[in-house]
Amino acid sequence: MIPSDPGSQQTIAYSGAASPGDDAARASLGSLRTEVGKAVVGQDAVVTGLVIALLCRGHVLLEGVPGVAKTLLVRTMAAALSMDFKRVQFTPDLMPGDVTGSLVYDAKTSEFEFHEGPVFTNLLLADEINRTPPKTQAALLEAMEERQVSVEGTARKLPDPFIVAATQNPIEYEGTYQLPEAQLDRFLLKLTVPLPSREQEIAVLERHALGFDPRDLSHIKAVTSAEDLAVGRAAVARVHVGPEVLGYAVDIARATRQSPSLRMGVSPRGATALLGAARAWAWLSGRGYVTPDDIKALALPALRHRIQLRPEAELEGATPDGILDGILTAVPVPR
Repeated sequence: MIPSDPGSQQTIAYSGAASPGDDAARASLGSLRTEVGKAVVGQDAVVTGLVIALLCRGHVLLEGVPGVAKTLLVRTMAAALSMDFKRVQFTPDLMPGDVTGSLVYDAKTSEFEFHEGPVFTNLLLADEINRTPPKTQAALLEAMEERQVSVEGTARKLPDPFIVAATQNPIEYEGTYQLPEAQLDRFLLKLTVPLPSREQEIAVLERHALGFDPRDLSHIKAVTSAEDLAVGRAAVARVHVGPEVLGYAVDIARATRQSPSLRMGVSPRGATALLGAARAWAWLSGRGYVTPDDIKALALPALRHRIQLRPEAELEGATPDGILDGILTAVPVPR
């Protein structure tokens, strides 16, 4: 699990070629946790994962049982960002054009005009993405990977930044469709949204007893701008990665391909995603270089959705996180 606070690790002064706005951008992005905490209790680690995805131009899959505030979390995050936000409730009858947009005939001009779908936004909440058929799920593929939508042979660019935050329920399978491997691989991180602790659940009830309305987010202020995000992205690109750390990330990916418990291991794209997420975490932690601990901290959220267990391993009760924990223990850590 991603540590909830960069300060929970030992931080060292940023050693890259930092620009004057780096510290301000880091503080601005860090303040998202405080602002989101006004509406959502105890999900700081998930907020940190969403910030990492924003810095890496990646997408996030949020998995948790109903009632743990997955949708509220993304809505609050959007309110704390001065960016456009749209939500799509995925259902069995949702069509690809309902997501991407479609050509509509205008009787006045006798021409077809393109009407943009909800995908034309900065932050798209794909709620219960596994409730819609694969054809509609695949409509997101080009948007997620290419940052564009093609309709009738014409490519239309999506806004920048653009991030998909998709939610799914891990325990309800009736009326759901498993996400294709190709689409799962497009998500930078898969974040598990846990149940709150007893103290956190008491805090949730106290807020509701005092009149908190999850549908009203007017008290959430925009604390981060697109300019802060652009500065952060440029700074992350300058974070140094030593050859021993590169080798460590590759060794972890290769170990998944050789595991007898897995029928599919991590691809080179997965190793690249792990490295990018670790660079963003290193910058948020105030460092200009990546350490092996950064790789280990991001390994589970970056890789758990990119591996597939063999049926016999599943029957024995193995889980993706358990297999990855074993691999992280077995792969030598560079010193």
